[in-house]
Parts: sequence; structure tokens; C-alpha cells
Amino acid sequence: MQPTVSERWFARAEQVILGGVNSPSRSFAAVGGGTPVVMAKAAGSRFIDVDGKEYIDYLAAFGPLVLGHAHPSVTAAIQAAAAEGVLYGTPTVWEVEFAEALQQAIPALERLRFVNSGTEAVMTTVRVARGVTGRHKLLKFAGCYHGHSDAMLVAAGSGPSSLGVPDSAGVTPAVAGEVITVPFNDLQAYADALQRYGHELAAVLVEPIVGNFGIVPPRDPHYLRELIDLAHRYGTLVIFDEVITAFRFHYGTAAQLYQVEPDLYALGKAIGGGLPIGAYGGRRDVMEAVAPLGPVYQAGTMAGNPLSMRAGLACLKALREPGVYERMARLGERLTAGIQAAAAEAGVAVTINRVGGAFTVYFTQHPVSNYADAQATDSRLFAVFFHALLRRGVYIAPSKYEAWFVSAAHSDADVDVTLAAVAASMQEVAAAAPPR
Repeated sequence: MQPTVSERWFARAEQVILGGVNSPSRSFAAVGGGTPVVMAKAAGSRFIDVDGKEYIDYLAAFGPLVLGHAHPSVTAAIQAAAAEGVLYGTPTVWEVEFAEALQQAIPALERLRFVNSGTEAVMTTVRVARGVTGRHKLLKFAGCYHGHSDAMLVAAGSGPSSLGVPDSAGVTPAVAGEVITVPFNDLQAYADALQRYGHELAAVLVEPIVGNFGIVPPRDPHYLRELIDLAHRYGTLVIFDEVITAFRFHYGTAAQLYQVEPDLYALGKAIGGGLPIGAYGGRRDVMEAVAPLGPVYQAGTMAGNPLSMRAGLACLKALREPGVYERMARLGERLTAGIQAAAAEAGVAVTINRVGGAFTVYFTQHPVSNYADAQATDSRLFAVFFHALLRRGVYIAPSKYEAWFVSAAHSDADVDVTLAAVAASMQEVAAAAPPR
């Protein structure tokens, strides 16, 4: 059989790009292998690969494309910026207007600064917290991904609350020894960790709605309030990583949905309209520790570049249009109800966690509320489901730990096509499942 055009391009990629991909999450290693699809173009809710095959896209570039591909307003902003210069290295009006728009949507951003990625935003908030408190240790939640800076690549230790161990080669034991991990949605384990380490903790870092072992919201609506209050008793700052969640479920943050306020935010993804972007900010007194006003250093040549600023402004303006989020939530509800029904018809056990237009399908009959629950779901059946959908022109992330993202560009017709593909794919999953 002759290789496809996509296979030929990927073979070329492997000769020059490490592993053929510029992020390991793009490989198909977590779904039993196979050749990643090489895309040629995209518009709205659809991809077209180099072989000319079309896919309905629920990857959304792992979250940022809340408006879908090539949104006209964002495209026009990018074109205008390209014509007038994409990088100045000086202050611009665009960064001021964008910062004002973010502050209007998120009043707790008393002061903020732009960076170039969510990884950079999180990394900097941790440095700021350490600089302000004079402490070194950090508490995070098992399974939550906060970018690839050293301290973030630390897994849970052997107990429910322990010093972490490196989850990547190149992360030193000294760095890992400064990170404490606890399970998400377990307030007692969190309280125990604070009792032991609280006076050494610079910050607690959390995704208020987890997006990195699937979509996992707090079980208890008061969970985040308790988390913040307990941290503050020990003089520990609280950082909300809202790189995935900000502007995904409503025009603002997940913190606002739960009526809580962290000390610092890390933002990214959706705020850039698809361009590289990050931002961090929060309490004025904390942020004023950053240079040039304070001793915590952070800088970036590309930070606040006109291209990302103008695309971000266009994105926020489009997201303010009435009904955008309600429509994504309605389509998300249609999809999850249809997936659940197709699974039941095929005799396949699934659990679906959904918030608004984002959801995760887990192959398990048990609830998923923390990383251990997500790990225990069936990886093999997910891989069967992934490849079955891909053959039928539905593109989801190649990992059981990721989410489906409905964008503003998706339609009821997209959902109809998707659910037909899901029904057929669930029959393949049923055939691959062990006897019950």
C-alpha cells in the first residue's frame, strides 16, 4: 500500500524534528501509536489534512481556539498588525487596551503583565510568590499540568501528602524537594499538608477546574473557598492557573464562577485568539514586587507584542457577543448526552465530566474526581475510540487525559455528524472490550 501524503510528510518530519512533533502531546504514543495527521488548513470547526480529508475539530489546539479556526475578526486583526509591524520592543497602545479589557473582565487583576505562554505565566507567578513571602516550597495537586518548568514536572510522592519526586529527567531532587503534592478534591489531605508544611509554603497552585487529567470540577462548591482560606491562615499565597479555564466557560475566570478570588492568576490560551500569549497578575501589593518596581525579575522581548495583543483584543470582543457561551454549553450538553446514549446502546461503560462546552469521556463506570481516578480509566478502550473517530473524520486529543472543546464555530450539524461517528465508534469499542 502506498503511504498517504500525511505519512510522507511525517516521515520527513522525523528526519529533522525530534520525534516528528514539536510537542509530545501531538504524538499518538498515548493511543497505541500510529502516524499523526498532518494538517494543511483549517476554518471554523473544521480541519483539512494534506490528503484533503476533512475533520470536525474538538481539539481546539488543546484549548485556545474558543472561537474556532480563522475567525474573521481575529484574522483581520492579525492582518492589520502584520502590515504595521508585529514587534516593537517598546510600549504600544495595544498592550494598554488589552490589559484594560482583561482588568475589566477580571477586576482582581489589579496589576498584570503579559508574557508569551501559559508555562511562562505560571513559572513567573511561582517566582513572585517566593519573592514576596521569602519561602521556597510550593503545593500543587497531583496530575495537574502547569507547563514544563522544572518545579511543575514533579509527580505525587508515595503518600497522599508528600514531597514530590521528579517526573522528568533533568529535574533535580533539590527542585522536587520543594514541591508538595496532594490529591485534588480531597480537602482533608490538603489541610494535613498545610498543617505540616504551611509555614514553609510560598504558594498553593491549583487549576480551579482541572483541565489536565480531563475536565474535573470541584466536587464541593465550597472547596475552592476552603482551599484559599486555609492557605491564608499560614500566610501562603494562592495562585489560580486559569490558562485553560479563563474565558472558556464564560466571559471571565473559573474563580468568578465559584465567587472566589486568588492572590495571583496565570492566564494564557484563549486570551490570545490562537496566537502565543500568556499573562499573570493579581493583587497590586503582590505584583509590585516585580521589576522595575520590586526585586523579582522577569522580562521578555516578545511580551506584549502587537500581533498577540491585537488578536487578543479581537478575540475578547467576539466573546462578548450575546449568547456565545450559552450556545457552546448547549452543544456540549447535546454531545455528552448523545455520547452517553451511544455508549449505553453499545454496552460500554463511560463517565463524562462536563463544564459548559468542555468535557472528557472516560472509559470507566466510576466517577472521576482526582488524578488516581483518571489513571484508573481504560486506556486501551480510549485508544480504540480515538482511532475509530479519527477514521470517521472526528478529531479529538490523542490522550485519555485531555478534553473535547466545543468552539463558537461548531454547529448543530457538526454535532449530528459527530454523534453518528460516535455511535459507530462505540460499537468498535464494545467489540474490543473484555466480557463483562
